[in-house]
Amino acid sequence: MKKYSYIGVAFIILIFGIYAVPKIVNKFNNPKLTKIGEVPNFEFTNQNGEVITNSFYKNKVYVVEFFFTTCPTICPRMNENMVKIQNEFYGNLNFGIASFSINPKHDTPEILKEYAKSHGATLKTWNFLTGNQDKIYELANNGFTLYAGKNSEAEGGFEHSGMFALIDKEGNIRSRKDEFGNPIAFYDGLDPKGVQMIKEDIKILLKE
Repeated sequence: MKKYSYIGVAFIILIFGIYAVPKIVNKFNNPKLTKIGEVPNFEFTNQNGEVITNSFYKNKVYVVEFFFTTCPTICPRMNENMVKIQNEFYGNLNFGIASFSINPKHDTPEILKEYAKSHGATLKTWNFLTGNQDKIYELANNGFTLYAGKNSEAEGGFEHSGMFALIDKEGNIRSRKDEFGNPIAFYDGLDPKGVQMIKEDIKILLKE
């Protein structure tokens, strides 16, 4: 009887392994991303002179950054990494990028178009956006809580965050959690690890 009991136990363990382990592994590899907040309504002009609002990104997963074309410090590296993200999801119509200029008085649609071209931004759903400066700062500082502002002592005359925000198909800002269970909120656009994390989490949101 013991022999058959052992066989029965072994069979149960085997069945558990077949059905439960993949689910556990899948849960580990595809963590649920937490909601940070909702993107406020916005309306700005892109590099092609087109008016872009939230509705452009409806049912799309997209990445947001704040930058300016004459930035001599972190912007070139941020957009180099953003191009890597672009290339990872190139051809996916459910993915997009929004780059908001914090120096809109200089960054006209014409300048933004040339900037996009010279930096390899060829994704049709990548908008370089300009418009009313106060509204852009309101969106950055209060809508996303990603700092942007003037600073005459900073290189280039402006300061801004080097973080990327990840937005889901319903217009919610989303992020993964750290090892302590706290939301990271945003992804470091200057760090290869941050870029890799946002790529992984874009894939998760695209499947939702």
